[in-house]
Amino acid sequence: MREFGYRRADDVTGAVALLDADPGARYLGGGTNLVDLMKTGVERPARLVDIRRLPLDGIELTDDGGLRIGATVTNSDLAAHPEVRRRCPALSQAVLAGASGQLRNMATVGGNLLQRTRCGYFADVTKPCNKREPGSGCPAIEGEHRNHAILGASEHCVAVHPSDMAVALSAFDAVVSYQTADGPGELPLADLYLPVSDTPHRETALPRGALITAVTLPAAPVAARSRYRKVRERASYAFAIGSVAAALEVHDGVVRDVRLAFGAVASRPWRAHAAERALVGSPADAEHFAAAADAELAAARPLPDNAYKVTLMRNLVVAVLTDLAQEAAR
Repeated sequence: MREFGYRRADDVTGAVALLDADPGARYLGGGTNLVDLMKTGVERPARLVDIRRLPLDGIELTDDGGLRIGATVTNSDLAAHPEVRRRCPALSQAVLAGASGQLRNMATVGGNLLQRTRCGYFADVTKPCNKREPGSGCPAIEGEHRNHAILGASEHCVAVHPSDMAVALSAFDAVVSYQTADGPGELPLADLYLPVSDTPHRETALPRGALITAVTLPAAPVAARSRYRKVRERASYAFAIGSVAAALEVHDGVVRDVRLAFGAVASRPWRAHAAERALVGSPADAEHFAAAADAELAAARPLPDNAYKVTLMRNLVVAVLTDLAQEAAR
């Protein structure tokens, strides 16, 4: 591991100023991803700016009935918060589906959003990787890609975003607040993650040196009837090979509102807009759920060893929406 400096920030303005003055610095929240990458040499910051003690650890109701979640709220506190569980159970379920209890006690909301891919080629500094070294190539395309992207990828990168939490936030139109040396700003989560294109090393639209301060979930009554389901290769402490965050409102057997987002299929949480459009106004049954999934997955471009994800995601959408429809009918 490279030698690095350490400073503990006293306030948000001071934290941003420290990073603005040192382009080689990085913010340190829980450190559950960053420190691992420093150990392997993927990340080599000259200085860490510790933001853990900044007053960004609250969860509060907004005036319109939404939720504002501070960036240093731990994953454990987020999942256990009664208003999160009541207003958006899919978010709580998504957080609990990720990592282990010990890691959730350390990991923060802001850090979760900005975690790096778990692609093995990215993590191995002896291998080429366009995300780590632009222009060096993407060996996953011809190599090990069983758990890689089927949507939104390019010939330059097929890695997937690993966050469970971000999938649930994506389904409900979350907005990210941040602070820079030029002042505060906001960015819809839908615009936070950049398309892969030919620049996979550019992962987010955040300005340089920006510090995420909060994530806001707008009020959405349908979110109270939501669910997150994750498929993984072992029962716990594993990243998804496919996941769905969903919410459904049904009246007289007809879909009136629906939210769908997919995880582990793209370089970012994948909001399933085509599926949502296909479902609104249609009968709430397995046939139409499958047709909506097919509408979304028509854009899939799987590689030879991950084509199974198309069927997996189709079945997952049908299963989750069927469960929600059955609950609505009770």
